[in-house]
Amino acid sequence: MAAFEWTTELRFIVALALGFLVGLERESTKFEQQKLVFGGVRTHPIISMFGFGCAWLFKMGVTFMLPAGLLAVGALTSIAYIAKIRSERFGSTSEISALLTFITGALALLVDVWASMAIGVMNTILLSEKAMLESYVERLNRVEFLATMKFLLVTVIIYPVLPNQEFTKFAINPTRIWQIVILVSTIGFVGYYLEKRFGDRIGLWMSGILGGIVSSTALTIAVGRIARKSPERSKSALQASILASSVMYLRILVLIWVINVSFVPGLWWKLLVLAVIGVALSLRVSSDHATNQEGEIPALQNPFEIRPAIGFAILFVILSIVTGLVRSYLGDSGILVLSAVVGVSDIDPFILSLVQGSDGGMHVFASAIVLAMMSNTIAKGIYFAVLGSAVRRQTIWRFALWAVLHIPLIIL
Repeated sequence: MAAFEWTTELRFIVALALGFLVGLERESTKFEQQKLVFGGVRTHPIISMFGFGCAWLFKMGVTFMLPAGLLAVGALTSIAYIAKIRSERFGSTSEISALLTFITGALALLVDVWASMAIGVMNTILLSEKAMLESYVERLNRVEFLATMKFLLVTVIIYPVLPNQEFTKFAINPTRIWQIVILVSTIGFVGYYLEKRFGDRIGLWMSGILGGIVSSTALTIAVGRIARKSPERSKSALQASILASSVMYLRILVLIWVINVSFVPGLWWKLLVLAVIGVALSLRVSSDHATNQEGEIPALQNPFEIRPAIGFAILFVILSIVTGLVRSYLGDSGILVLSAVVGVSDIDPFILSLVQGSDGGMHVFASAIVLAMMSNTIAKGIYFAVLGSAVRRQTIWRFALWAVLHIPLIIL
């Protein structure tokens, strides 16, 4: 089949359609909000065609027409903006949108059509979703937003200046470590944002799934406190804890795949089996009537804050050094013992310190990863059993069975 060719005629239709799309949105705003805006269903298509025509002349050698056309539209929108200010109407969205429509029409001829389409469609979406965007800003937690911005700022400043070389006999690479910090924080932030956005609307079970992307251990402690405070919600809290732990296997699998893909062939099916077992155990928990109430998990921490990110980096370095020392003096058996010990807390730094730069064919490291997960599963079962006394028996047998099922996968 021959490749589809975007001819000049088709590009012109695209420019006209995108201009009409923006103009239609502006026209509907006039009628719905009963206010005067710059441009409408006729003006924006004309501006887009004007941009297309200027781009055509530019390609024919009349190069000054493209900047001259942009300046002409800019002057027109400036006059409209000044007139609007004099009538005590503020905001420059419509005028800037008109400039963007001119650029959309020009790009429809000069570059790949997808760029023009993307700009035109996004222009329309941002214009039409003003109310939704403003309501989101009103709900935005300023402290969390500033914490995220600080982390991104520090990342932009720190990452480029870190030396990309290995130090000491433990092969500590600062650039590599900060890459892992950014990766883990980004994945955690996705779950954190989704949990904050949807968790309290859908219930504890969804909070468990989303919170598990951030930290299954922190989520287990959080829902355990809910179970202690509201015993009638204990079953839903237990289900959320098990689901969060199930997501842990998938989250770590993704991290291993990104950091050292050579480990994936020997681990992916084991982690997938353990995740499926967890989901099956969670489905066996009969839900209570309060599932849809107060589903939010307030104890989760924003992974994009500077302090937890620095803490993760420090813990990662410490565990990398400890792992190297243990293996040097105690051998592979020492690694297995260490993996069982570190499972009582967050296991991400330990597992990632194992897989980064290691040979994926080393069976002991794969066994140590599964053993650390088993230890972490036992720890979370203890945490929840202590906090959720109303479902202690159900908690103990589920987490105990889950932990036992790790053993054959450690040996294989």
